[in-house]
Amino acid sequence: MIDNSIFDKKTVFSFEVFPPKKTSSIETIYSTLDELSDLKPDFISVTYGAGGSENCTNTLEIAKRIKMSCNVESVVHLPCLYLSKDEALNMLSQFKQNGIENLLVLRGDKIEGRTVAGDFLHASDLSSFIKAAAGSSFHLSGACYPENHPESKDVLSEMHNLKFKVDSGCAHLISQLFFDNHAFYKFVENCRLAGIDVPIEAGIMPVTNRAQIERMVSRCGVVLPEKYKIMLEKYGDNDDAIMDAGIAYAVSQIIDLVSHGVDGIHLYTMNKPQIARRIHDAVKNIISIPKQM
Repeated sequence: MIDNSIFDKKTVFSFEVFPPKKTSSIETIYSTLDELSDLKPDFISVTYGAGGSENCTNTLEIAKRIKMSCNVESVVHLPCLYLSKDEALNMLSQFKQNGIENLLVLRGDKIEGRTVAGDFLHASDLSSFIKAAAGSSFHLSGACYPENHPESKDVLSEMHNLKFKVDSGCAHLISQLFFDNHAFYKFVENCRLAGIDVPIEAGIMPVTNRAQIERMVSRCGVVLPEKYKIMLEKYGDNDDAIMDAGIAYAVSQIIDLVSHGVDGIHLYTMNKPQIARRIHDAVKNIISIPKQM
């Protein structure tokens, strides 16, 4: 189980992966996991779709492999919007039976034309339910949004909702991707002023092609700093160049974040271990320096 005390000692470094498409064998991700585990992350999180417990099988198998074969802590993403209480209890039982102790509780994306289950309308509803049903059996993490959730009215309501999420049982937060570190620093400052004192990991995504960044901006509402726009304009039509530029930008972000005492770096790997390795190798000596107590 993740122990929050690790955030006091060092900059936590973690990865996110996602299960292969339904048309692909689950074994296609095993080599990715082996390569990522060689980098000795503090944990690896595993996503899955928002459509209910039927999507959990591959996620559970991957999480088990991370923990049992790769000897790395695993975190299972658990979106709740289309999850019933009975399904949630069944999944918690499966997690417990398979040694999975860390969950990232999420509301999940809304699916057009699908009716929500109605038992969990917010991630905080699920975290409260898990704490009541399972006590301290699970370490719960939550998501946060440095540039505000797309559906949030303003910063005050964002902080109010996030404080409620933490108070409901989330002991650790992982941020949505962002490209402006100043936005993250302001967000963390607001969190501390609001009494949100849990560790906050910075979510970093190395963008390696123009289509990817355009999709992320449209979907997540992230703001591109001017220097990022210039980089994209200059190198966006050259696949090799934009990959190098995207990795360099992510490395620069991480160095700045660590210099400012960030609790952790959560790297969205997009299942590309070679990119994760390039970033890790560029910052490994920086993130390994113990924090001053």
